[in-house]
Amino acid sequence: MAMPLLDPVPKRGEERGTARRGVGDTRRHSPQERLGLDASVRAGRLGLRLPVDLSFESWQRIGSQLCVIANSSTWWLGDWLVYGEEFFSDRYRMAIAKTSLSYKTLRNYAWVARKFPMSRRRDTLSLQHHAEVAALPEDEQELWLTRAEKEGWPQSRLRKEIQASRSRGQDADMVTVTISVEVSSEQEERWKAAAQVASVPLPEWIATTLDRAAVKDGDPE
Repeated sequence: MAMPLLDPVPKRGEERGTARRGVGDTRRHSPQERLGLDASVRAGRLGLRLPVDLSFESWQRIGSQLCVIANSSTWWLGDWLVYGEEFFSDRYRMAIAKTSLSYKTLRNYAWVARKFPMSRRRDTLSLQHHAEVAALPEDEQELWLTRAEKEGWPQSRLRKEIQASRSRGQDADMVTVTISVEVSSEQEERWKAAAQVASVPLPEWIATTLDRAAVKDGDPE
């Protein structure tokens, strides 16, 4: 069961840190407590301080908590970026430039976050798992995520299974055709980023995307 990581967003008129508490309750929680991290731990920007008498079970539990936070933070960044693109488009790139992560990494997080609304995200799988299937149709996304969840596949195993499935489905008599297309540098970078997130070569990503568009456009009304 996934544990809550952050206090709920306070309602209008309520002060952050006192929402949903009893009248007169002015307790303040440390950052690690608000994130669901063990109270015996001192988490800072530059490291993690652990007590000297920590038991193995406590150390193991803290590791599990840190994994939850690490996996959740990529979704948080993705949702933060999507919001920024929608409401602060004129200042979006300036804000991204002030973060410590590369624009390419953040753009990939946002791309996956758009592909998967919260109702479709699996809390037992990482954002990277979702990224492996983000370029697929929704029914295939669900199929592969369910398999990864059921079998306990790491991201690398999910990628290999998808690639193996594609190889088995390829037509041995396929004719190779070379097509040249002129695109802007911005389009090229955007396509490369999407192909990288999908973990496929750029030509394959382009061909798959065009096939899906052709099928969709060719559907009868």
